[in-house]
Amino acid sequence: MDVKTLTGIFIILLIIVGVAAFYAGMMYGGGQAQPSGAGGTVTTTVTKTETKTVTAGGGGAPTWTPPETVKAAFIYVGPIGDFGWSYMHDVGRRVVETVYKDWLKTTYVESVSEDKLGETIDNLVSQGYNVIFTTSFGFMDKTIEKGEQYPNVMFFHCSGYKRRANVGTYFADLYQVYYLNGLIAGALTKTGNIGYVAGYTIPEVVRHINAFAIGAKEVGEQLGKDIKVHVIEIGAWFAPDKARSAAETLWKQYNVDVLAFTEDSTAILEYAQEVTKGYEEGKYDHPLYVFSHYSPGYIYGPDAVVSGQIVRWETIYLDILAKIKAGIYTPYNLGNVDYWYLLNSGGVDFGAHIYENGTVMHINPKYVQTLKSITVTDKLTGKKVSVYDLIMSRYEMFKNAPLLTPLQLTAVTHKYENIGKINIPPANPNQPDPYSKIDIYISTYWDPFTGPLSGYVKDNPSQKVTIPEGQRLGHDDLWSMDWFVDWVVYHGAA
Repeated sequence: MDVKTLTGIFIILLIIVGVAAFYAGMMYGGGQAQPSGAGGTVTTTVTKTETKTVTAGGGGAPTWTPPETVKAAFIYVGPIGDFGWSYMHDVGRRVVETVYKDWLKTTYVESVSEDKLGETIDNLVSQGYNVIFTTSFGFMDKTIEKGEQYPNVMFFHCSGYKRRANVGTYFADLYQVYYLNGLIAGALTKTGNIGYVAGYTIPEVVRHINAFAIGAKEVGEQLGKDIKVHVIEIGAWFAPDKARSAAETLWKQYNVDVLAFTEDSTAILEYAQEVTKGYEEGKYDHPLYVFSHYSPGYIYGPDAVVSGQIVRWETIYLDILAKIKAGIYTPYNLGNVDYWYLLNSGGVDFGAHIYENGTVMHINPKYVQTLKSITVTDKLTGKKVSVYDLIMSRYEMFKNAPLLTPLQLTAVTHKYENIGKINIPPANPNQPDPYSKIDIYISTYWDPFTGPLSGYVKDNPSQKVTIPEGQRLGHDDLWSMDWFVDWVVYHGAA
């Protein structure tokens, strides 16, 4: 046998021994699988007690196949019977379960306190739920913690701002609707004293209080009223007795005759109905008109509920779950998923009641004629209009922003939401086309949080805040808002 043949046999034996050693190491040594190409590393669970590191090929995330059945769990801070926040989240759950019934299974856990969230998530994961929605601001940190513990489960946290690879965030915000409610409040108040009952004064609620106050002053000031918005914080999201007591205090002690709130029961609506009915019967010297919150609350106060805010979480849940099933959202790419839906998206609406045919009662018919009879100047156009027409024109403006919706889905595109309008260059500079000659609106052409505005920091009233004329606050400014406009009177915790 010549030297070349011996050398060839030797090389083949070396290859066989090397391959055998590699597979032995993989089977018994817990080694690493290395797909070709450079990339970051992610950890995926392969048994209950062991994890292995997989290097993603080409810089991408590991391949993820959507499950045959998506199992989504919803965790609520309150009872689903609260007719507020948790109720409307559960309406959204029932909508998506009905629409996607061929591949989606859902469950919910209600009245979960922050200290019980961790064990609630553990229990749901043990039952095989692969998508978990945590629906309270106070659930944020624990959601992130559990996202790290369960990297193959997708989490979506409502109203938070912390994210990671398998934790996205979402919110349907009502500040535009509160502004519209404020326009009504400014027209209806006789005393100039308007009230607000707040569960907690977190940035979301502060933003809503300010928007409500801005709308109230815009109309009320033109009618010669000295507008003050009195705020009492009750320290609970669902506390019917506290909510009613705070409303009573505002009505009796501060002469409030119009009220909005952020609390999840029907207690304030029912109290306002009692007072307003009594006023109409001559028992009291001033009414208590009210705006329903989150749910269409007209039925709880047909004489007192003027309008309100309606949320449609199903618009977000339908989108998220469809993208999970389609493989667009995976446990490895949620770090920039951040829904921020406003009126343009359909995620929220302006109104107090939904008729059986699905149409919305924007304003209680009882008050429409009154609002049509009051005339003010539209500060955007300089024209004299009825308050009713002013409200509806602002509503249409907020709704008619179709190019804004794609920017409201991710953290990296929020910065473009403040672009009012753009002009695009012509395809042929020598022959401008029609679209190159017009303004293309990205956002609404005006926003309630446009200066001049002045206020004070909630926790340090001596610290003043000034927003110059023409400056429009952006997503991050609104999301972290910790200051009240000057005509908000914060009375602290009840």
